[in-house]
Amino acid sequence: MGNRTPLAATLAANSISTAGTSLTLIGVPWFVLETTGSAGRAGFVAFCATLPIVVAALIGGPVIDRIGRRRVAIASDAVCASAIASIPLLHFADVLDFWMLCVLMAVNGFAHTPGNTARYVLIPDLAAHAGTTLPRAASLFDAVSRGARMVGAALAGVLIAFAGAETALLLDAATFALSALLIAAGVRGIRAAEPRKAEAPVSLRVYGSELREGYAHLLGNRLLLAIVVMVMFMNGTDQGWYAVLLPVHAEAELGGATAIGLLTAMFGAGGLVGALLYGAVGHRFSRRTVFTVCVILCGAPRFLVAAVTGTTLPLAVTMLLGGIAGGVLNPILTTVIYERVPDRLRSRVSGALTAGCEFAMPLGGLAAGLLVEGAGATAALLLMGGVYFLATLSPLVFPSWRTLDDAPEAETGKAGETGTPGETREAGEAGETGEAREAREARVAGEAGEAGEAGEAGETRETRETREAREAGEAREAGETADSPGSSVEPRVSSPAPSRPSPGP
Repeated sequence: MGNRTPLAATLAANSISTAGTSLTLIGVPWFVLETTGSAGRAGFVAFCATLPIVVAALIGGPVIDRIGRRRVAIASDAVCASAIASIPLLHFADVLDFWMLCVLMAVNGFAHTPGNTARYVLIPDLAAHAGTTLPRAASLFDAVSRGARMVGAALAGVLIAFAGAETALLLDAATFALSALLIAAGVRGIRAAEPRKAEAPVSLRVYGSELREGYAHLLGNRLLLAIVVMVMFMNGTDQGWYAVLLPVHAEAELGGATAIGLLTAMFGAGGLVGALLYGAVGHRFSRRTVFTVCVILCGAPRFLVAAVTGTTLPLAVTMLLGGIAGGVLNPILTTVIYERVPDRLRSRVSGALTAGCEFAMPLGGLAAGLLVEGAGATAALLLMGGVYFLATLSPLVFPSWRTLDDAPEAETGKAGETGTPGETREAGEAGETGEAREAREARVAGEAGEAGEAGEAGETRETRETREAREAGEAREAGETADSPGSSVEPRVSSPAPSRPSPGP
């Protein structure tokens, strides 16, 4: 039995941070509506909060590797705690202007993304360290996150109703601080959590090369690219729902912030049930079938129900059922991503994935606010729900989703089981297909045999590897590349959670 403390500490830190984020998710839009009365301003704050998330994800992958995942997670939570705490403190001092609120939410968004990514990409190594399987760890990671979201949402509704949005924000700041302490104390002795030894001195050229490497891996895998595009539209409309549409609907029809907390908690409770169910029995069913059904049911129905009803019960039932369906999605996506991305690229590719998955979030909140003020809440709900529904039809339309059930050969359930170091490095860096790798190994074996028969050492290992690396580079330039090691071979497509978040609703 392995050491489970680092995995437990990371899960606890992530759940506490997620619960606190739920407080902000509900507290900030309500705070803006209370203080300004403008859905448009609520949408603009959401835009300011989410645009830096995308920017941080776009450029942050190599930084996480060089600084170290543990350090990044701690620093991220510390900055977020300071930014969120400043909002109510400045408000109490009667000096909080609207532009200050926008800046503080932007700082929170920019700092929050690297911490989320750092915790997320550690899960495979922590699972191996704890002696558990990757699918089980991924399901547990999503389940505790959704459970925390449920608790945070319910607590937010009660706190806002009885103590005000400012109290909810102060509690969120405290959760960030506690998350930082848990990572600092509990995640020790994990090699993958520490800074990577740089293969080259830090420079803009090296940084750009590392950044491109992550995006090249993503763009070279059609399934990952399809996931990103679909989740991008889902997350954009979700942002409009939580930042503008649900608060406006609750204020006008459902009786206020308590209803928001109840509905969000119902969705979180359903998500917890769905994640646990998939963790228990999901391996018995086809990933693609389960994912296709659940992704259609998880989001679009709530927009329609909110548009045609003005009571809480139908929407609460819809949110609960949608949460159950949504709870199944992230364990599938998380496992697929971990399987198809080698460890040395995980931070860079996860940054690219997050940037793509959250690319539409700034526009989602802004568009929802403008739609409400220009066309009314009902029209906004129907339009954004329609976009959500069309996005979820992707697994039925695009052929790349057919590979969702394919298990890559080179990436197994435990981190690090990817063959010998030389094979892993050569396959990962050269991007060879299985057939190309076998041909190369056969050629090398033949050359070694000829050298043995002749009584000569032949090429030195260094010379052979240099020539092979050059050949691999020429093959890449000629377009003779494929997906990540062991994944199905598909042509590259030029076009990125998360949910995940990491990718996923």
